Amino acid sequence: MNLLNLKAQERYSKVVFYNRAEQNSLWVDMGYLLIDIFFILICTSLVFYIRFAPEVYVKSLDTNVWVSFTSYEYFPNYVGFLMLYVALIALISKNYDLYHMRSDRLWLDEALLVFKSVSLATLMIMVVMYLSKQQVSRFVVLSSWALNIFILGGWRYIMHLIFERRIKNGEGLRRVLIVGAGRVGRKLAEFLENNDYLGLKVKGFVDDYKEGEDILGRIDELSRILQSQFIDEVFVTIPSERELVKNVAKHALSYKADVKIIPDLLDGLVHQSRPLSLGLLGDLPVMEIYRKPIPEIGLFVKRVIDVVCGLAIIAVILPLLIAVAIVIKIDSPKGPVIYRSKRVGKKGKLFDCYKFRTMSADADDLKDKLRDLNERSGPFFKIKNDPRITKAGKLFRKYSLDELPQLFNLINGDMSLVGPRPHPLDDFKLYELQDYRRLDVKPGITSLWAVEARNDPSFERNMELDLFYIENWSIWLDVKILLKTIPTVLKGSGI
Repeated sequence: MNLLNLKAQERYSKVVFYNRAEQNSLWVDMGYLLIDIFFILICTSLVFYIRFAPEVYVKSLDTNVWVSFTSYEYFPNYVGFLMLYVALIALISKNYDLYHMRSDRLWLDEALLVFKSVSLATLMIMVVMYLSKQQVSRFVVLSSWALNIFILGGWRYIMHLIFERRIKNGEGLRRVLIVGAGRVGRKLAEFLENNDYLGLKVKGFVDDYKEGEDILGRIDELSRILQSQFIDEVFVTIPSERELVKNVAKHALSYKADVKIIPDLLDGLVHQSRPLSLGLLGDLPVMEIYRKPIPEIGLFVKRVIDVVCGLAIIAVILPLLIAVAIVIKIDSPKGPVIYRSKRVGKKGKLFDCYKFRTMSADADDLKDKLRDLNERSGPFFKIKNDPRITKAGKLFRKYSLDELPQLFNLINGDMSLVGPRPHPLDDFKLYELQDYRRLDVKPGITSLWAVEARNDPSFERNMELDLFYIENWSIWLDVKILLKTIPTVLKGSGI
């Protein structure tokens, strides 16, 4: 359902979607943010005090001089921790729409979002502290996590209780008039009556063709009804009658009543959990029925983790990279150390995928001749005892050492730590139409398929796991796959 604010020129100037009788303002949203910041500062500072107060007190007794907390050796670390913690929780909470007052959201749903926000912020803090070698007490981090979840969820629970009590007492109720007593109008009235926590009270209908106790009059009596019933909001459930809508909007706005349109043409087309939006494309009003949600904060976090972890791993394994390069040159002098092949990345973008060369220099020329020996189905091409593989190459492939140069693809932004494995260009040409879905995300150095069914010859199984990853992606899923990758590589199950 969408909210239309029709101006005098009968143009759409601003449209927002309706999930409850919301009277949100920038100040209310800002108030929610400031309350969160206040409680995060108080909770985290309290944990710091509990952790270090005894030490400071004992030190003061020993020296007979009052010792300030600011003199603590690692105090600057905790100030940085606190500032970053506040910023992360606020940004992630904003992404979860926690600073937008909505009574259509149950408190348990909001509490779950608070848990996710604080937990993700805490995990990011722990990663940053570990990589930067900052001295921060685990007690402070974990206790702040638990206390912030309790307090941030708790004050929202109190707000819900206050709102519900006001609604039960008849305070803050908005009186609703429904234009049209047909199927859509009755369905709307039933919904509002069964969900009184929304704060909307249906006073009745106006309809030219219906009669009954709840029919307050005809449409041409709208001005009298708006005044006598003190109507706050008008819902129009017969939007196909354009002149009627314009007439209703004109009268409603003259009495300061909001106007909302129920687009019956969308009945059954849009899932109730998906919000709609209506905006302008030039001078044309455009209704957006569905938009694929983009987890912007999550993708930003994923990219940060890719870059930070990629640089850290390269720094640690640099001697190993040099050693592998030397072995390749000794074992197979002809040909380069790094093998570059065109791979298909996100949205079909081509990029050079780097690997340590584990085959003879003429491997690509021999591939078509060996197609009949392919042991995989679909676009896959893989031979267990591939005659093109060098002696050293067998060892590198067994422990996936040949994949290490892809860390540079990671830094360059062509790949991610986790994602569907990139296919060579000639394999890509064999894709069926439905296979293109795996190109919705960046390819990965490791994948769900790599840890669950690496030696399964079925391309269908590969696609099944790739699509499961894409449709259920989260930071947590990436972490699980990375943790499973370590023992998989150490087992030497690569071919």
